[in-house]
Amino acid sequence: MRILGIDPGLQCVGFGVIDSNGSHLHYVASGTVTTTHLPRDDLPARLHVIFNGIAEIVQRYQPQESAVEIVFVNMNPQASLLLGQARGACLTALVHHSLPVAEYTALQMKKAVAGHGKAAKAQVQEMVKRLLNLPALPGPDAADALGLAITHAHARHSLWARHAGDMATKQARVAQAREGRDARHRN
Repeated sequence: MRILGIDPGLQCVGFGVIDSNGSHLHYVASGTVTTTHLPRDDLPARLHVIFNGIAEIVQRYQPQESAVEIVFVNMNPQASLLLGQARGACLTALVHHSLPVAEYTALQMKKAVAGHGKAAKAQVQEMVKRLLNLPALPGPDAADALGLAITHAHARHSLWARHAGDMATKQARVAQAREGRDARHRN
């Protein structure tokens, strides 16, 4: 399963692509889509660059699923609104390419990657490096994106196991109900 992780931002969007085979993870690519070359007040142009950048990444690496960080509302409502619009451009590009999107908070990602939700950026970078056997630390935005992809790889594996268990339970109940119905019809 190829997974694309995205850490949204208006100036810098981190992306990370991994392959997941059970509990084995393999690094494919990572980097950033930046809008710093554009005027700060040209929001439509920045969103256009983000949308096109994510679309290009999807076309190049052909992920099967994606994971995007959920934006929290901070003390500055204007900053939250702008970040939400950048996140919207990312989500729109993913949905435009028919990719399933999972969403995780920074706390969930940090807990999955570093073991606790209060991990510093440097800790996330170091753990991502270790988990993916990278030769050097990824940049902070790319590390967060790779962390989201890793989080999704672990979560989807446990969700699949839970789903399989739920299906087995349902199948057992259906079989039991059929046996009871068949026994009533025989009597």
